[in-house]
Amino acid sequence: MRSNIKDVAKLADVSISTVSRVLNSPNLVAEETRDKVFKAIAELNYTPNALARGLIHKRTQTLGVLIPDISNLFYAEILRGMEDTAHRLDYNLILCNTDNNKPRLLASLKVLKEKQIDGLIFTSEPIYPDYNELFQQLQIPVVLAATHSLEFEIPSVKVNDEQAGFEATEYLIRNGHRRIGMIAGSMMDPVTAVPRLQGFMRALRTYNIDADYETCVQNGNYRFEDGYEAMGRLLQKSPDLTAVFASSDERALGAISYCHEHGIKVPDDLSVIGFDNTRLAVMCFPKLTTIAQPLYQIGQLAVEKLDNLVQGKQVGELRTYIAHELVERQSVAKI
Repeated sequence: MRSNIKDVAKLADVSISTVSRVLNSPNLVAEETRDKVFKAIAELNYTPNALARGLIHKRTQTLGVLIPDISNLFYAEILRGMEDTAHRLDYNLILCNTDNNKPRLLASLKVLKEKQIDGLIFTSEPIYPDYNELFQQLQIPVVLAATHSLEFEIPSVKVNDEQAGFEATEYLIRNGHRRIGMIAGSMMDPVTAVPRLQGFMRALRTYNIDADYETCVQNGNYRFEDGYEAMGRLLQKSPDLTAVFASSDERALGAISYCHEHGIKVPDDLSVIGFDNTRLAVMCFPKLTTIAQPLYQIGQLAVEKLDNLVQGKQVGELRTYIAHELVERQSVAKI
């Protein structure tokens, strides 16, 4: 059987409270007593119960993270930033994949509440009123990563998607393209899809380029196959396009794959620019020109903000917007 704190106290011939003080505030215990307790711990191979210690200190040093699609490489680098920062700040992470499914999200929140997490990081999805109510019921700090809420006062970290969409489109225009299409996200997504589309349309207006939304924009999800299918629909409606802004790298790779299979050379016949700068961007041919989100930094700052809240400190600015960057590779040609 696994040893407990009572076993340690008995073997060391001290009280349970003394063992607890040795574990939590050893400098308050006489050296001789400390040595006896540590010797007993080693002999019994005793490991303190983290949950039990959390009940005493009102902290479990555990943070929950809700991810809508763990298979998407976009989240890998964000999670790396979260994990490294959590380790540095002495937290453990509990990761829950909601699969963009509300019942699954509710079930995950129930589990996290039972685990008595100290705080929660919510990623990417919009914050609906019922979500905000659930967060309030948890009675713990919440931070948003790669999403934000303009309706509710919840700290967040993300890029300025509208400006990034503008700069991606402007880059195509400055390379001589005027017949430009976009593979956009669902208009049900106000966090990233709508702002990136707004940036795309603003760039076209700024440079006096006429564009019919029905023919130059195709909407869909963020996966490779969505980009592939959207590229086909886009070229059916606008076969004279010379460039496409795909609002995620996975979509961009799907678009490039469609072009390759249909004899369209990228970038000689059609230029493609992506968004995110995931590892996929350098794994394809041609290597993808894209808007880089500082994904690691998003994860890092989200955990740091949450740590401040857990400790009862201020987070500074409520909504943090961090800089994006345009990374030039080989998928866009000058005409």
